[in-house]
Amino acid sequence: MKIGTETERIEFKKTTGELKEGIISICSMLNKHGKCELYFGVRNDGEATGQQLGDSTLREISQAIANFIKPQIVPSITVELADGKNIIKVSAEGHDSPYSAYGKYYIRSADEDREVSPSVLRNMMMSGYDAIVNIESNNQELTFTQLKLLYANAGLTLNENTFQHNLNLVTRNGTYNLMANILSDSNSFSIKVAKFKGTDKTELITRNEYGYKCLLVAMKQVLDYAEAINETSVKITGGLRRETKLFDMDAFREAWSNACLHNRWSKQTPPAVYFFSDRIEVISIGGLPEDYSIEDFYAGRSRPVNLELQQIMVQLDFIEQTGHGVPLIVSKYGRNAFDITENFITVTIPLNKTTPPAQRINDTEPNLSMLNATQRQVFSAIEADNRITVAELSGQFKVSATTINNALKVLKNQGLIERSGSKKSGYWIVK
Repeated sequence: MKIGTETERIEFKKTTGELKEGIISICSMLNKHGKCELYFGVRNDGEATGQQLGDSTLREISQAIANFIKPQIVPSITVELADGKNIIKVSAEGHDSPYSAYGKYYIRSADEDREVSPSVLRNMMMSGYDAIVNIESNNQELTFTQLKLLYANAGLTLNENTFQHNLNLVTRNGTYNLMANILSDSNSFSIKVAKFKGTDKTELITRNEYGYKCLLVAMKQVLDYAEAINETSVKITGGLRRETKLFDMDAFREAWSNACLHNRWSKQTPPAVYFFSDRIEVISIGGLPEDYSIEDFYAGRSRPVNLELQQIMVQLDFIEQTGHGVPLIVSKYGRNAFDITENFITVTIPLNKTTPPAQRINDTEPNLSMLNATQRQVFSAIEADNRITVAELSGQFKVSATTINNALKVLKNQGLIERSGSKKSGYWIVK
């Protein structure tokens, strides 16, 4: 009779002669998943062969687990029948990782128990400490009106008396945790979107604040802002109309959602978005988890830093649990779009530069013979820089703003230029 197959949570041992190996398996499974099942009297292929039982067999297993797994756990040890043969089942749960067995630390990978390196061990220790559901919020006077409204808009009902526990917003001691803080109506996390004039941070144009509120609301506001400034350029050549967005919105959406989900919130630094003249940078705090390779990352194998937060985002359709975000960005911009260090992950999305700075709607040269000198100068300046402002034109040609506006009016009336967008963020189209 086959019991099943070995997995990251299930291990088989032929007899208690492999008790030490079994204890190591318990340790590695607890470190990976927080729960485990170990069977004595079962071969590796799952075939039940039976386990001889003495008066002290179960006690010896219990004492070995108590003596050699630290911190201590309290397992359930039972005898079951499989095809008329006795097998021993040991099941346990534990959430105080990292656990050690015989003074060493192990982690489960498939059906193998691997001793972990010091760096992985440090990460395991910090992961348990850093988990946003385990860290107590410094503010215990939290409200969740915005979060409840998001659930209501999604057609989901929250039980007023139990939703804090159902959504993992409280610690084991019953106090609000860090995840509750970042999802509350009012918190201390500032989420900024900054826009710079050039390719570095020398000259700041605008800085928008979207934080201090429920993270999910802030996430949506940042996406709405990006959508609003994602201008469409138009070029008509040979009767064909071609529209091009300033940047790929799907790639930005994935980058921003992942930054919020995988951010190391315990470091008290939220993710950020920077707009430059040639690119967008989306930055999150914290590198890749240990025991998670760079190839796993680029392949889109999901390994959320904040699992409980992911569950809420999936429920509310903020993300899809498909792991396609990174492969999508790589397919559009290559692996160089990602800069991964120990403390940061930066996603760089280049702005579309496939169209000339000033776009012609046809291929014929304009007739400028009817324009005066100032009007021709203004037209040439717009051809060179289709985002040039009235103030910049006035300064460049040493004339008043009124003169520039009059020149622009003539150029528009002659059908040589047209304005797209607002005075502040729009641009000129050369016809």
